[in-house]
Amino acid sequence: MLRALTNARRLARPWKALRARSCASHGPAGPPEIQVRALAGADHRIAEILMNRPSACNALGNVLVNQLLEALAQLREDQQVRVLLFRSGVKGVFCAGADLKEREQMSEAEVGIFVQRLRGLMNEIAFPAPTIAAMDGFALGGGLELALACDLRVAASSAVMGLIETTRGLLPGAGGTQRLPRCIGVALAKELIFTGRRLNGAQAQALGLVNHTVSQNEDGNAAYHRARELAQEILPQAPIAVRLGKVAIDRGMEVDIASGMAIEGICYAQNIPTQDRLEGMAAFREKRPPRFVGK
Repeated sequence: MLRALTNARRLARPWKALRARSCASHGPAGPPEIQVRALAGADHRIAEILMNRPSACNALGNVLVNQLLEALAQLREDQQVRVLLFRSGVKGVFCAGADLKEREQMSEAEVGIFVQRLRGLMNEIAFPAPTIAAMDGFALGGGLELALACDLRVAASSAVMGLIETTRGLLPGAGGTQRLPRCIGVALAKELIFTGRRLNGAQAQALGLVNHTVSQNEDGNAAYHRARELAQEILPQAPIAVRLGKVAIDRGMEVDIASGMAIEGICYAQNIPTQDRLEGMAAFREKRPPRFVGK
């Protein structure tokens, strides 16, 4: 992980469209359906992935999945990225889930391959830096699974979310059956998945599904603005320590506490020789804000 921090390639500052690679089973790549940028000014270490497929409410089809995978691969190489936001360019929608119209045209074998790729995409969202989903509208099925793959979630009060697959004769197949119970507990996850129930932002926060809920604004991007504020809180902190803290939590939650303590010890040992740790100690001693550089 630390090796990845040294292989830097800076992002283009304006929005940059990423074209997907060709998909052999579904023809050539379509028009760009996502955009990637690093923010300007003091927030330049915050990167954003904007999903923009209005014709299908950001449904996860082959082209969009390809482009998301390409974007994540690019972002992993950029050490400037300290926080990654997922947002929508389609008003009233975060992501409507898998593209069932596209899936209807697939054979059973192709469906299996596509769902496996969706699962792989959600695993790639387990990014080294903290990730935040800004849910300003519908986040259903695979859309909620995408948000669950992020570290933190912010929702507008008017957002609608749920793992609704059982209402379509399906079950969550991109990590929902695993990430939802780890987020809100087994019994509540079973209830939501068994019933296909939809929640608004306030209900989701009450269950612990989202970190913050905000009242929606006229522009329909209130969750995005709150997500940016949250990213700005993370930004000044030591980036290697934050990333190692994420590793310790994520890996530790999968094992018993004794093993988790060992994982924490390994992560802590990796942080000891960093310049940022020495800078943090010096700043404390000199009573000044630290200047972390990610080394």
